[in-house]
Amino acid sequence: MKFGKKTAFAALVAASALVFAGCAGGGDVIEEGSGGDSGSSDGEMYIAMVSKGFQHQFWQAVKQGAEDKAEELGVKITFEGPAAETEIAAQLEMLTAAIDKNPDAIAYAALDPEACVAPLEQAKAKDIPVVYFDAPCNGDVGLSLSATDSKVAGALAAEHMAELIGGEGQVAIVGHSQINSTGVERRDGFVDKIKADYPDIEIVDIQYGDGDHLKSADIAKTLIAAHPDLKGIYGTNEGSAIGVVNAVNELGLEKGKITIVGFDSGAAQINAIKDGTMAGAITQDPIGIGAQVVQAAYDAANGKSVEKFYDTGSYWYDETNIDDPKIAAVLYE
Repeated sequence: MKFGKKTAFAALVAASALVFAGCAGGGDVIEEGSGGDSGSSDGEMYIAMVSKGFQHQFWQAVKQGAEDKAEELGVKITFEGPAAETEIAAQLEMLTAAIDKNPDAIAYAALDPEACVAPLEQAKAKDIPVVYFDAPCNGDVGLSLSATDSKVAGALAAEHMAELIGGEGQVAIVGHSQINSTGVERRDGFVDKIKADYPDIEIVDIQYGDGDHLKSADIAKTLIAAHPDLKGIYGTNEGSAIGVVNAVNELGLEKGKITIVGFDSGAAQINAIKDGTMAGAITQDPIGIGAQVVQAAYDAANGKSVEKFYDTGSYWYDETNIDDPKIAAVLYE
């Protein structure tokens, strides 16, 4: 399924999707790994959510948004994810288990856009509506995607990096994935913007730390050693960015010697911006993502039309606006 980036348009759910009436309830949430039976036995709509992970604060914020929306709608959800965003096989096992429970809808965030195609074909064969959040699966099963426009967000990061380093010099990227769409698009949005608008900035290297702060720190140290004139490093997710922060701290570099631009928020990034180690970052609206995908799943299960792409937005924050109420509302600690 191909998703538009700016303009959302309606897609009708397959006629076989069932309409569920009388969906009142408490919006129960089952934690990672605890299993749970479908809510169909008591007439309560049940939505199974499988995320990319559970360890980053981003996913906890997505879960919070999903939980709040589930309570509002009176539906039951489960929210599961692997321990790390490299554990594709574990995520697929969770997806298969979710399909076996025959939920009223599935919300899925793909780690590997190809590996999920076959399992989701099974969901389609069972007439289970599928919606995506954060990153889609390939194929034509999914009805909707609730996510940040990652290329736009990557370009926004590039604009601020360019401004911060004076429009010239060498920069590098510590990415979190070459496979899933968020890693690819946050990278490409940044690279394309630099190439198009900032000819005096050279991207000297792109390395991948799988979103792991330890691996990302090692990569950042290597980049800094290999490129003594390096002016900036862009980290494409929470773990990547904190890895870069940790690297410059462990090397004892003066704050600001390397301009660090991050992605996502979380307490560690917020603290790094406040103490001057990180210049700024792009934040998403994870609570909004969680809420929107539950709404889309609910609508799909009820046979209503859903939009193919819900762009939940991206925002630059730094020490000048971090306490602005509009920014504070989309930061998560």
